[in-house]
Amino acid sequence: MRGIIERVGPCRMTYREPDFSTVVRAIIYQQVSGRVAAVIHERVERGLGGRVTPRSVLKRDLSELRAMGLSGQKASYLLDLAEKTQIGELRFRELPDLEDAEVIERMTRVKGIGEWTAQMFLMFALRRRDVLPVGDLGVRMAMKKWYGLDDLPKRQEMEQIAQPWRPWASVAVWYLWRSLDGEAEI
Repeated sequence: MRGIIERVGPCRMTYREPDFSTVVRAIIYQQVSGRVAAVIHERVERGLGGRVTPRSVLKRDLSELRAMGLSGQKASYLLDLAEKTQIGELRFRELPDLEDAEVIERMTRVKGIGEWTAQMFLMFALRRRDVLPVGDLGVRMAMKKWYGLDDLPKRQEMEQIAQPWRPWASVAVWYLWRSLDGEAEI
């Protein structure tokens, strides 16, 4: 890690608010390039009147959300997120007080939010310092490169490599992403 830190420079993690709009953004950014996601995100914000809230999402139907550039699948995810937030099944004000595993469990009840998205929320919205997203391809690729591995590491090997980083795994992960010149977006 020392070589990576020296190469990348000071840690400059960018944080977002731990709220509904941050999760909407995370869903939009899933599995598309950052540039494409940014355009779609801007269209969604504009299409929702500049306020990304459960109420503004629920005022739209699937076809209106799709017209903003969302896939049918992502539009349905936003509607599910908005509904679960509106009825109180997901309460953002409670999340900062919960353990990481409980945050992940609650967030993954929403269609379209998996462990990775919940982990990104932990890192970049709740500012949790010890998150190791073992399913993240960029982290796996960086570990393979910098630790001289023959193959992409699996969960157990990643946990073993990350042990010396504890309790600062989130910072180490940020450095691994930067070492590949990629952007971690949420």
